Amino acid sequence: MRLGKDRRTRDRNGRVSSSGNNTERDDPASGREDRALEALRLKVHVALLERMDATDLIVMNREQARARLSDEIALIARHVAPRIGPQELAELKDELCADMLGFGPIEPFLSSDDISDIMVNGTNPIYVERHGKLEQTDVRFRDDEQLLNVCQKIVSLVGRHVDEASPICDARLKDGSRVNIILPPLSMDGPSLTIRRFARDRFTIPQMVDLGTISAEGAEILSVIGRSRCNILVSGGTGSGKTTLLNALTGCIEPTERIVTCEDTAELQLQQDHVVRLETRVPNIEGQGEVTMRQLVRNCLRMRPDRIILGEVRGPEAFDLLQAMNTGHDGSMGTLHANSPIEAVSRLSSMVKMGFSGLDSETIEQMFGASVDVIIHIARFRDGVRRITHITDVLGISEGSLVLQDVLVFDFDEDPATGEIRGYHRARAALRPSFYRKAAYFGEDERLMRAIGAAVGKGPT
Repeated sequence: MRLGKDRRTRDRNGRVSSSGNNTERDDPASGREDRALEALRLKVHVALLERMDATDLIVMNREQARARLSDEIALIARHVAPRIGPQELAELKDELCADMLGFGPIEPFLSSDDISDIMVNGTNPIYVERHGKLEQTDVRFRDDEQLLNVCQKIVSLVGRHVDEASPICDARLKDGSRVNIILPPLSMDGPSLTIRRFARDRFTIPQMVDLGTISAEGAEILSVIGRSRCNILVSGGTGSGKTTLLNALTGCIEPTERIVTCEDTAELQLQQDHVVRLETRVPNIEGQGEVTMRQLVRNCLRMRPDRIILGEVRGPEAFDLLQAMNTGHDGSMGTLHANSPIEAVSRLSSMVKMGFSGLDSETIEQMFGASVDVIIHIARFRDGVRRITHITDVLGISEGSLVLQDVLVFDFDEDPATGEIRGYHRARAALRPSFYRKAAYFGEDERLMRAIGAAVGKGPT
């Protein structure tokens, strides 16, 4: 016997194992059995709602509420189906408790530490990203109604609402996970739910070395950059690990510094005590009350920050960030979507023009050269590993053009058949970068040059 639409079971991490073959799943008797169990589930669910007051569960903690629900489910199930077995009863308890207390079929994925993304496309099989690679699971929502109920439960946790009149919603769970919901008629095949999860533990630069994101020499250079209060722009594509890298870089900040963060959705997990976290606000149903990123950035300049950190630069707030970097807020950081350090410059220039169309590209590049010290680019490769591909020095303006120079690059070969990556981080030459003077001011100059020298001439490993 099995509760659900197929003969598969999930472990606590959401992994799927088969308890039968295709012939058994296609067996008409198996189909009748599934329909009978689905009818039982609905009958128990209705009876449960009649017997219990939802307000009783609200005042309980999660463990108490689950225990109470489990007892009630067992009583009802044995009354309406006296011959139900212990395995089927346990599965019935898990499914109904997940529906009433958690987020239904996606509940196991939310408790799995090795899953970074959960993608629900209507009632189709749910996809997850595990260790940088997408996987199709055999888990799915029963119907659009169940999926919509879960979506409503998620947004209600943050005082939001989603329906046909407001079919798009961004929200954040208590653990920092970022949620996007889009409903029909915009989503053609039923409600779409996407959850970007973040590690509970704060990520560090040494951990990036262990994962192959950066070499040991590159990690030293990153540490010096962070310690020396360089102004940093982190670039990369969607899902490349920009926010994770930014989190790691903040680990180099002195605990005595006052940091103000500005984000659309609070994701940063800074490791210091003196942090002020600001978050934008979307307009209400009447279109009132919106607080934009640019408003946050301009306000935080009045809050006496030592460093300003933008979770992601998306629009004209890029101008205010450059101004802040150039007016005494050394060590400020931000991320933006781009496919290379050079593209990061053009992308940021376009963002500035969104709010200041009268500024020409040459003027914006001069601002960029005077404000940003380093561009760090990160990418996700076919093997699922996220790697820093460039640490790029912003030299400034020469003959009217912005000049960039790579301090460290990731050289690699890729097997086209298997996607296997073999590469190494190496310095182009043992040259002093333009931020050498900042490193010297903080006593990090010798450490910087040793790391760059050690990375010169690196070969395949």
